[in-house]
Amino acid sequence: MTKQWVPGTVVAGHGVASGSEKQDQFPGGAIALQKPVFSGLGLDLARFYDGTINVDIAPHRIELRTPRATFEHVVWLDGYPAETFSFADGRIRVGEDEHDAMLFYPHPETKPEHFQPPRVIELLAPYITGLRVGAAAHVWLDPDQVAVR
Repeated sequence: MTKQWVPGTVVAGHGVASGSEKQDQFPGGAIALQKPVFSGLGLDLARFYDGTINVDIAPHRIELRTPRATFEHVVWLDGYPAETFSFADGRIRVGEDEHDAMLFYPHPETKPEHFQPPRVIELLAPYITGLRVGAAAHVWLDPDQVAVR
């Protein structure tokens, strides 16, 4: 499998995934609430931090091919609309440090709010000490699962 690294820049997200944006809607953050649901569907995300890393890969965009997992019509919080999510294997490199990562792709057509521009991807990864908005990052996504255009 070829490793095609795509350069990008870490950008600020909405703070919903990690819960850093204080809201009563998603106590503890959306990822913490979603992890047990995805685990019950067969995808264990325990090794990843309860938040996403948002990386602007402009001028590139992604196109899903055959993701590792796609879950349709997932109700992950009572009273919240069902969503479709896809996940693909990847890696993130910041400086000399490289980490396992996974593309976290809430399908925009089912997502009720908190949209990202098409050039911004969301990654799940272990907690990366010192990672800051504006940091240069390189991302690799499994080319069998995701095309980078």
